[in-house]
Amino acid sequence: MAKIRVVIAKPGLDGHDRGARVIARALRDAGMEVIYTGLRQTPEQIVAAALQEDADVIGLSILSGAHMHICPRIMALLQEKRLQDVLVVVGGIIPDVDVPKLRAIGVRGLFLPGTPMQEVVDFIRTNARSRVESL
Repeated sequence: MAKIRVVIAKPGLDGHDRGARVIARALRDAGMEVIYTGLRQTPEQIVAAALQEDADVIGLSILSGAHMHICPRIMALLQEKRLQDVLVVVGGIIPDVDVPKLRAIGVRGLFLPGTPMQEVVDFIRTNARSRVESL
């Protein structure tokens, strides 16, 4: 079976990437192939990386509160590039009021600080599996 390929990105101006590095390590330890794009990525850079790397998943770490600006742009770019089957998950500070809005635009996984790593791993395995199995 093919490995799940995950692009982990830190969009926007947030300069704190410890959480992104921790989740990248946890996903790698769980047998996934992880590509960490680094800090201060634009939506365009993130989607380009997903396209280049043939990603099954995009994982965004957003602590700056810019999720309602960044996520809609990423989802629109994925649609434009015909990458709608890429699973998008977001971790960070997400107010309850924004959860339904993010789900409505296609963000499938939302993880707040303190979410157990195994929960994130299991979610990705379950929700990215159909695309990986069809390869």
